Amino acid sequence: MRKNFWLLVVLIGLLAILSGCTEVNEPITSESEGIWNQYFVYPISWLITYFAELFNENYGLAIVLVTIIVRLLLLPLNVKQLKSSKAMQDIQPKMKELQQKYSSKDANTQQKLQQETMALFQKHGVNPLAGCLPIFVQMPILIGMYHAIMRTETIKTHSFLWFQLGEPDPFFILPLIAGGATFLQQKLMMAGSPAAQNPQMMVMLYVMPIMIGVFAIFFPSALALYWVVGNIFMVAQTLFIRKPMMAANNGGDKK
Repeated sequence: MRKNFWLLVVLIGLLAILSGCTEVNEPITSESEGIWNQYFVYPISWLITYFAELFNENYGLAIVLVTIIVRLLLLPLNVKQLKSSKAMQDIQPKMKELQQKYSSKDANTQQKLQQETMALFQKHGVNPLAGCLPIFVQMPILIGMYHAIMRTETIKTHSFLWFQLGEPDPFFILPLIAGGATFLQQKLMMAGSPAAQNPQMMVMLYVMPIMIGVFAIFFPSALALYWVVGNIFMVAQTLFIRKPMMAANNGGDKK
């Protein structure tokens, strides 16, 4: 969890750097050259424009629909992440036994602890990197979304609800919702897991939403909208997927 947090910080920082450069002032068209433009930015711009034209030039609604499509495409990775998190929770007693068995801090003992831990992970289908994979996959999409918004004049200049898509939210409503949805999603992910008992993890539970909210203050409202819709989708996904897993586990425990 802690590694995931710092990874997200680094990746969002990278987003902030990349979003301020790399042809951000050049319009994106079907004629734009380069792998980044052809396979990331233009397809997102085209998809938003396509849906907007279906809904009477409503680019905000188009971004909502594109966000849902992206989340549906990432759903298998997120399900895998949840299952891995649940499996990690289930093997905590065995991990504590290993830590007690190999409590010595010498190199050989710690190497044996690592080997036994990895064997335990493999036996129970736990992938320590499962939590990072959705973040890795999503970041190019997030950066591509930024470029698609800022380099497509029809998207950047349109308004949706109370905000202009290419400008930060003047009333800070989206940043507040983004932070709140991030907090709720993390809270649901941590519920019943060992991370909920770790003071460091609890600090991150509050730090990450604040960080997301602060970034959303300065980003275009369209990007904050993408983050808000994506987080709300993740909350619903966690409720629908995690609860059945917990119920199945409780049923197994009673037996």
